[in-house]
Amino acid sequence: MAAYGLYTHIASNKFRSMLLLGGLFLLIYVLVYAGALVAEVMIDSGRTVDYYLTRASRDLVSALPWATIAAVAWIVIAYFFHQKMIDAVTGGESVTRQQQPRLYNLLENLCISRGIPMPKLKVMDSPALNAFATGLNPRQYAITVTTGLLKALNDQEIEAVLGHELTHIKNGDVQLMVIAVIIAGVVGFFGELFFRLFTNLSWNSSGGGGGWSSSSSSSSSRSSSDRDSKGSGGGAIVVIIIAVALIVLAWLLSQVVKLALSRSREFLADAGSVELTKNPDAMISALRKIENRGELPDATSAVMELCVDNPREGFADLFATHPSVKSRVDALVKYAGGHDPGPLALPDETLDQTATQDQRTAAGEQPPPVTHGPWGDKPPAQPNNPPPLPGTSPAQGPLGPLGPLQGPLRGPLQGPWGRHR
Repeated sequence: MAAYGLYTHIASNKFRSMLLLGGLFLLIYVLVYAGALVAEVMIDSGRTVDYYLTRASRDLVSALPWATIAAVAWIVIAYFFHQKMIDAVTGGESVTRQQQPRLYNLLENLCISRGIPMPKLKVMDSPALNAFATGLNPRQYAITVTTGLLKALNDQEIEAVLGHELTHIKNGDVQLMVIAVIIAGVVGFFGELFFRLFTNLSWNSSGGGGGWSSSSSSSSSRSSSDRDSKGSGGGAIVVIIIAVALIVLAWLLSQVVKLALSRSREFLADAGSVELTKNPDAMISALRKIENRGELPDATSAVMELCVDNPREGFADLFATHPSVKSRVDALVKYAGGHDPGPLALPDETLDQTATQDQRTAAGEQPPPVTHGPWGDKPPAQPNNPPPLPGTSPAQGPLGPLGPLQGPLRGPLQGPWGRHR
């Protein structure tokens, strides 16, 4: 569902949120089926592939109600406690006007200007430069900023970042991002669970054929009527490969879920910030300062998807949900009339460079010699002026001494943009 305008984008986000919730149940069912395959192999490792697939399908049907209840419970827990879980990971703490008057007033003024409810305000103690919005309903909406951002950006730039996050809330991007975090958590939890299950499996080569066994249980026959489905153990290997492939598929689908967070939402949030603040240059300079300085070391990748900037390099950029800072700045320059100052150094970085130079000077290190000319230390060649004409001095040209021209061209010269004086 392509989004061609703001309201279409908001409707698209709501539609995607419903699809992502449906995708959450689908991923859980896939993981349950993979787990059923592994369980059947652990119970009896001497069967055929068809036998394992049939038994796992029956197990899935029996487990569907429990898997659905588990998924619903996960969603309910995330709905009510996702902010506390994010705060536990990032260390964000709520602040009041008395604690952060500068930040509080900037956000309050933006909300008053647009007549929108003011979200909760949180501050995260981190030198990184970043911010993010969370919440699934107006009572839960919150904006978190880092202490590094407050220290490095001026009021206009902080206001632009707050406008960016408010636009995410207004456009419904926050719900979409939080649901993606929930799905990533579910897949990660079950993926780790099945990985631990695989590590407990061992191949038993005793007897006439091999088989899979568990450190806590041994293989046993189900009944004499199933003897015709016995195999040499090759079916167990194939089924284990199928189970691993399903788990990998679930992980890839979870990455596709992250890609469902269309990169266009960041461009729209930047544009919404400019609409709120009427200051495209502030948004541009804020992005330039945040560029390559937004990594939160203690935050998970799912939390980084929520941030105003999520730096990715190399192959990881293929799965990035944020466009590059340069492309966002180029869009603001082209469509909002902003001016790009290029990459910006922070005041602390400038002071560090100056201090380093002062230390070198104090240590007696001489600055590198200044070379003259492009190929050596020779002084630049003097211009080869032609000799003066007969009857004139070196300071006097053929039209008289330097100064206003005499004769028919008497008076100051005039060019295409006015008089030269």
